[in-house]
Amino acid sequence: MGGSARNPGVLQRDDSPRQSPYQRLSQRMLDISGDRGVLKDVIREGAGELVTPDASVLVKYSGYLEHMDKPFDSNCFRKTPRLMKLGEDITLWGMELGLLSMRRGELARFLFKPTYAYGTLGCPPLIPPNTTVLFEIELLDFLDSAESDKFCALSAEQQSQFPLQKVLKVAATEREFGNYLFRQNRFYDAKVRYKRALLLLHRRTAAPEEQHLVETAKLLVFLNLSFTYLRLERPAVALRYGEQALIIDQKNAKALFRCGQACLLMTEYQKARDFLVRAQREQPFNHDINNELKKLARNRQLVSHASVTVTADHDPVTLASRPCGDTGVFTALLSYEPDDHWCLAEMEISQLITSKRSCLEFSIIMRGGQSAFRKDLLGADCVHDLLGRGAEFLQSKATALS
Repeated sequence: MGGSARNPGVLQRDDSPRQSPYQRLSQRMLDISGDRGVLKDVIREGAGELVTPDASVLVKYSGYLEHMDKPFDSNCFRKTPRLMKLGEDITLWGMELGLLSMRRGELARFLFKPTYAYGTLGCPPLIPPNTTVLFEIELLDFLDSAESDKFCALSAEQQSQFPLQKVLKVAATEREFGNYLFRQNRFYDAKVRYKRALLLLHRRTAAPEEQHLVETAKLLVFLNLSFTYLRLERPAVALRYGEQALIIDQKNAKALFRCGQACLLMTEYQKARDFLVRAQREQPFNHDINNELKKLARNRQLVSHASVTVTADHDPVTLASRPCGDTGVFTALLSYEPDDHWCLAEMEISQLITSKRSCLEFSIIMRGGQSAFRKDLLGADCVHDLLGRGAEFLQSKATALS
C-alpha cells in the first residue's frame, strides 16, 4: 500500500524502556475519538470532502500487531479492492471512525484500543485479548450511496423540487457505482445503476441555459450502457444506446466505435465499416479503432464475391475477388477464352490513415512470369470501384497477351 518506509508494526527502539513502541507512537498522534481510543497520524494528505456516514468506500488496508513483522489482515494483495459500505461491511468501530475523518487519496496510520477493535476477548488465534492494533488505511474513493438511495426512492414529482445540481450529483453517483461494478465484471448490476442514472436525467426538465449540462450527463451514461450491453452480448441494444449518444454528439469517437463494434457482432459489416471509418476520422491514431478495422477487414464476409465482367478481344473476361486471409489482401482471378489462360492478381488495399486515401497495387503472374503495377493514390475507398479499376488494367494485360 505504500506510505511508511519501515514496517509500521515494528517501530524503532529508543531510550525509554518503560514504554512500548505503540505507546511511544501514540504520543504524536491525533485523538479523533475523544477518549484516545482511536489515534491518527496522517502520512499523506487527501483532498475534497470528508467521507460521509453510510457511504460506500474503496480502501486498501493492512492491520498489524505490536512486534509483528507481517500484517495479520490486509487487502493490499487483491487486484481490485471490494467496495465496502459503512455500518454494514466494516465491523471494526475504530476503522469506521477513522474513515469518517479521511478524504479521497489520503493515507493514514491509526491505533485502535481494544474497545474500538477486537475487545477484551480478542479474536483467537490471531488477536490476543485486550490488544491494541495498528492499521494503515488508504482511501482510494468513496460514494455517498445513502444520499443517492434516498433520492432515488422519491417520486418524480418530489425529485423535481430539488435544484438541477442535486439531480446531476445523484446521477453522477449512480454512474460511478455502475463504473465500479463494471470493473468488477458485474455487468448486469452495472446496467441497473446506469439505468437509474438515466431515469433521473430523463425525468428532469432543465431551463434552456442548463440543458447542455443534462445532455452532457446523458452522453456519458449512453456510452456506459452501450459498452455494458456489448459485454452482455446484446449488440442490438448496445447499438441503440450508441446511436442515442450520437444524437447528442454526432462526432463522438467513442460512440462511433461502440456502434461499429455492435454492428460487427451483428454481422452488419457495411454499417460496422461506416461507423468505424467515421471514428477513425475523429481519432486517426486510436489503437482500438484501428484494430477493430483490421478485424473487420479479416472477416471473410466483408467482401462477398464482388465481380466485374469486361471484354478482351471480344472474349468474356471476369475479374472475381475473394478474401485471401491477411488484412486488406484479396485474390483476383482473371480468365479468358479460348486458351483458358489464368492470371493471378493480388490486390493490397491499404488505408493510409493520415490522408484518408487508398492505394491499389497489383502483381500479375502469367505462365510463370511476373510483372508489377502500382496505381496512383486513389481518392475512392469503395472496393467495387477499386475492382473496376483493376479490371481495366487486367483487361489491357489480357489483350496484350492474347
